This record gives sequence, structure tokens and C-alpha cells, in this order.
Amino acid sequence: MTSRLGTMLVKANIITQEQLDRALEEQRKSGGRLGTNLVKQGAVKEDDIAVFLSKQFGVPFVKLGELEVDQDVIRSVPMETAQKHLLVPIDRSGNTISVAMADPTNVAAIDDVKFMTGCNVEPVVASEAAIRAFIDRYYDSAMSLSDMMDEMGGEQMEVLEVADTFDAKEAASEAEEAPVVKLVNVLLADAIKKGASDIHIEPYEKHLRVRLRIDGVLYEVMRPPMRLRTALTARLKIMSELDITEHRLPQDGRMKVRMKSKEVDFRVSTLPTLYGEKVVMRLLDQSSLMLDMTKLGFSVRSLEVFEKAILSPYGMILVTGPTGSGKTTTLYSALDRVNKEDTNIMTAEDPVEFNIAGINQVQMRESIGLNFAAALRSFLRQDPDIIMVGEIRDFETAEIAIKAALTGHLVFSTLHTNDAPSTINRLLNMGIEPFLVSASVILIVAQRLVRRVCRDCKEPVHVPIEGLVSLGFSEEEARGLTCYAGKGCPTCNNTGYKGRVALYEVMPIGEEMRELVLRGASVSEIKQQAVALGMDTLRRAGLSKIREGVTTIEEVLRSSFAD
Repeated sequence: MTSRLGTMLVKANIITQEQLDRALEEQRKSGGRLGTNLVKQGAVKEDDIAVFLSKQFGVPFVKLGELEVDQDVIRSVPMETAQKHLLVPIDRSGNTISVAMADPTNVAAIDDVKFMTGCNVEPVVASEAAIRAFIDRYYDSAMSLSDMMDEMGGEQMEVLEVADTFDAKEAASEAEEAPVVKLVNVLLADAIKKGASDIHIEPYEKHLRVRLRIDGVLYEVMRPPMRLRTALTARLKIMSELDITEHRLPQDGRMKVRMKSKEVDFRVSTLPTLYGEKVVMRLLDQSSLMLDMTKLGFSVRSLEVFEKAILSPYGMILVTGPTGSGKTTTLYSALDRVNKEDTNIMTAEDPVEFNIAGINQVQMRESIGLNFAAALRSFLRQDPDIIMVGEIRDFETAEIAIKAALTGHLVFSTLHTNDAPSTINRLLNMGIEPFLVSASVILIVAQRLVRRVCRDCKEPVHVPIEGLVSLGFSEEEARGLTCYAGKGCPTCNNTGYKGRVALYEVMPIGEEMRELVLRGASVSEIKQQAVALGMDTLRRAGLSKIREGVTTIEEVLRSSFAD
């Protein structure tokens, strides 16, 4: 098929003879498929080859990323065969099985599938990349899960009532059984491979559900047998050194998993619900921590203002935003920037999410009285230059942090507020005097995370000018603006998004702002003054990301209010 495919593509004027010769030469040197080499050199797109083959041989073309395939269908062809012939089964009806193939003329592959399944094979065409992505993303975990279901006696679920008694010995024994261990291992590996930030294991009356949060959105990935509820929870508790005999109170723990050369920390939280304990695991992947501030999402001006502030000798810098908005990453990036041999950096965190060499990080333990306020008092006796407080939650912590900022220390911390201007109001409502706020705070950063448009399936979309103007663009700019969205592909799991980027609202506290704080100005007055001085609001930051083709209108609307 290799030489035939090349010749056919040249005859159809899809590629040139020179491009074919280069691809064949690369194939002789490095191996690989001809189509792959042609795509690598930019001669043709993956889908173009598949569409051409579809027309040439009268076989339907399918986009695998848009299909929902039953696990029983996937199981009908072993993964080894799928990888060997670059094919995947996608549907089964009666005595006929549909198989997506990169080469629909591969008679040997069709015969293999026919022999294994005992079905007539109906080939369809898909791109090589789509088939590989399908195998990597779904095939392995689906096969493993299906195999485990067989080991466990199928997927027959029995509805269990929540018992008042709990046999810890029995739960521990079940948790160590091979199928349960394998299920947990597959689940953790799948979450790491898909880049999930959280795993949710949720018991309901008639089923057990597992969901992954990927790029801020939850997706259901499996429904294990209900009878594994207790054993699954017990296994995760054992791994994270929690008390398996206590199932009536919430617990928090931690565990570390090594996958190939990567080590990932899991923060584990259990919570008693009506039908059993819900388990949520937060993945803390050190290798995915972005410490380069230039890649976080700052505009050029905002980054200059932020860098100037973090290099100040003293003062307080506050980062605000809801849970999961990337505040910790921003703080770690700032600390990494100022982390030098001649600087003593102390952090009080709950929990310590990532370990950074050269920084003294302290884990809070409320149960023994080690809270943010207590840690801060101790820090001031440890000769610090820079202090980071995980969160200002009360008056006591705020008061000590502000005093530290006023006595020659650079203090970083976080708050939960909607935007930068309202942070001033939050501190005043905590009971901090206006003169202390104006004297200590030198910068406030508000942030949100928005999903990036997938680069592999990104395409221009038409948006009415009126819609762009209502969003915040000028009419003149709206007329010349090109907006983008992802149509969905295997790379982005058919969502149209891959990865996230931050929107930043950076508000320095200069003389004009201090005067407003001292005279008790409203949040709207502070915001107007900040904008007049050049601050980009979260909405303006979002418009910039739309302008650059980084994100979509829907994401900006979801994460920011109109100015």
C-alpha cells in the first residue's frame, strides 16, 4: 500500500513527486508509515489522506473523536491487533462489525478481525493520528477495566444499604485483593495520562460513579460495580494512611504515585454522604507546575507591574480569586523568581502543594494549634526576608501579616474576592484600619482561569458584530476581528479545548490609590481610579485573549463580568 498510496497522491496532485521522494527516503532511514512521514514534512494533513482514501475506495470516512464507542465493542479486538494493523472496532450490529482503519485495503488485517470476532468486517477510514489517539486514550483503560469486571464477576450491581456496622478487618482484606488494587492503579494512571486535576469517586443509591476534572470541567469516566464501594474507599485510605475504621467523619490524607519517571502527589479527602464515603483526590504534578511567569497569561504591562512589586524590599502582595483559579501557581512563580541564596523565604501553607528547593515550607496543623497566625508569629523570630501566608482567613492573621509588611518584610498571601478593587473592602471588613491597609499593601492581583482553544482543531467562527460590541470591543475593532473555536478532535477529547491560561487584573497601590483607601472610597471609585491609571480588568484581559485567538467568547463570559 505504501508505494501505491504515494503514487495515487501524486496523481491526484495532493503531493508532489519531490515530497513523495523525501518521505520515502525518511521511511528508509527511520522507518514509520509513509502517511506519517508526509504529514511530518507538512506535505499533507492527516485527514486529507483519510478523505482521499475514502473517495478512492468508496469507503466511509469517520472522525473518531466524535464517536461514542461501547466498551464491549472495543473488547472484541485485542489491543495488540489494533496497534499492529492500526485499526479500531467502532460498532457492532448483528453479525457485522465496523472497523476504522488507516488502510482499508489491508486484507490481512480484515481477515484477522474476521477470524477473531466471527463477524463480517465493514471497513471505514480514519486518520492514523485519530486511531493512535483513540488507542492511547480509551483502548487501554477500557480493556483493563473490562478485564477487571470479568475478574470481579461481571457488572451485576446489588443495591446496598448503608450499614450501621463496619467490619474494618474485612474492608482491609478486600482492599488488598488484586482486582481492587488493579482498578485503583488503572484509575490513577488514567487520570495522570489525561492531565486531570481531580478525581471524584461518588457513591449513589444504585451506582458508583468516577469522574475526572480536566481543564476545569468534570467528565464521567467509569462506573465500577456498587459492591466495590467499601473496598475501593478502603484501598485509597490505606494508600493515603487514613483511618479505615472511621467512616463517619471527614478525613484528609496524602499519597505519592510514581508513573514511569514521573512522581505525582495526591491530596486525598473523604466525606461521609448518604450512601457511603465520597473520595476526592487532587493531583499535584510537580512536572506540570508552571514557574515561568511569562507563560502564565500576563499581558506585557501587567507582567512589568507584577515583577516590579515582587522585587520590592517590603510590603504586602495579595493574589485573589476563587478556589481553583491558579493563585498557588502565581505565588509559586513569584517565589521562584525571588528565590536566591541570600534570601530567607518562609511559607505557611495548608496544604503544601509543591516542594520548591531553597524555600522553607511549613504545613499547617490546626489540630495541634499550628495555624496561619501561629506560624506567622514564629516566622518573625526566624529572620525572614520574604513570607508567604497561604490564605488570610481572619483578623488575627491579617493583622500579623500587615505588621510584618510594615516592619521590613515582603509578604505574599491570598484572599477570596471577586476582583482586585473589592479586596481593599474585604480587609477593611475584617477590621483592619484603613491607614494600615494603605501603608502595607503594594499590589493586588485578581485572576481567573479560562480554557485554551485546542490548537489541533482550531478554526475561525463567525460572531455578529453586535455580539462583539456588547462583549466590550469597539465597533471598529469588531469589524476586523477573527474569533476562533475548536471543532473537537482526539487531542482535546472532542471538547475543543486543551489546557488553560490565566486572566490577570493587576492593581498597584500608588499614592492616588492610598488616598482613596484612607478616605474610605467605595469599590466602584477604586476600580474607576485603577482603570484610569491603566489597569486591565479581568474582562479586558479576556478580550485580549480572544483577540490573540487563545480562548473563546464563551470562556471569557463564563469567567468575568462586564465592566
